[in-house]
Amino acid sequence: MWNNVSMNIDILLAPFYDFVAPDLREAISLWIKNMVFERRVSDHTVKNYLHDLKSFCVFQRDHRGTALKLNDLSRLDLRDFRSFLANRLGEGGSHRSNARAVSSLKTFFKYLKKHHNIENQAILILKAAKFLDSLPRPLNQDEAIALTSENSLEEQEPWVEARDQALFALLYGCGLRISEALSLDINGMKEGGRFLTIKGKGKKERLVPLLPQVKERVEDYIQLHPQQHTPSAPLFIGKRGGPLNPAVAQRQLQRLRLSMGLPETATPHALRHSFATHLLQGGADLRSIQELLGHSSLSTTQRYTKIDPSHLAKVYAKTHPRG
Repeated sequence: MWNNVSMNIDILLAPFYDFVAPDLREAISLWIKNMVFERRVSDHTVKNYLHDLKSFCVFQRDHRGTALKLNDLSRLDLRDFRSFLANRLGEGGSHRSNARAVSSLKTFFKYLKKHHNIENQAILILKAAKFLDSLPRPLNQDEAIALTSENSLEEQEPWVEARDQALFALLYGCGLRISEALSLDINGMKEGGRFLTIKGKGKKERLVPLLPQVKERVEDYIQLHPQQHTPSAPLFIGKRGGPLNPAVAQRQLQRLRLSMGLPETATPHALRHSFATHLLQGGADLRSIQELLGHSSLSTTQRYTKIDPSHLAKVYAKTHPRG
């Protein structure tokens, strides 16, 4: 989690000062601590929850003309919540973002009921409009492999080229999220053998096989790494020596994509999707893919069967008695 949680909680609370009363601000502070210390919620999720809650508090302040107090939350009705969602759509928001906002608010109100005896029945029946869930868009095998081995047309330092190839090789060869890859350090890679220990969402650990070709890419990069003799240094660094920013990695892949003539869907996360899809096409079972990806629910992994329905036909023909 954060290096200095108390300092960061103050920073995260700062946007609420103009929109909520002190008692509600204190409840939000305790909610953050509950997520960080007890539930081990990821930084990304905490920030999303607070972004949605702030949006809600701002709307209610503007709508009511006064800052929200803690007890006000139990008196909000369905119209208050629906007006908030309608306002977001009117400002250009999407049904998908509204669905996340509803989830964030329900999580907060669930906490309030348990820890502050604040209950609101309207939030329990609130539902966001349904939206079509977009399917992952993987690359084909040749495109994915090329992204892990091709150099950009732009002239770059050799260690930067090696860094990008190693990063993209890990995303595709191990199915990592970009945040997981960027959290690795040199020492962890040097000590690792045939497997990587990855900390995913919710700080859950999983073992991921490290293919020889992927390991070779990473080792080549470490040989050129500007901080190779500092074991605690991040594996992936930027040109100024700090941890590599995800936005920089995305930009690097975009440049490579343009030079190779690949579609806009060729993103860092598409390499993870490609990993799962190509495993499925090769005959891997969904449970194994779920473990490798670190999905908490099998239903999330099952999305890949919609991408490649032919896999289901092959499994049926191979396993059914009449196949």
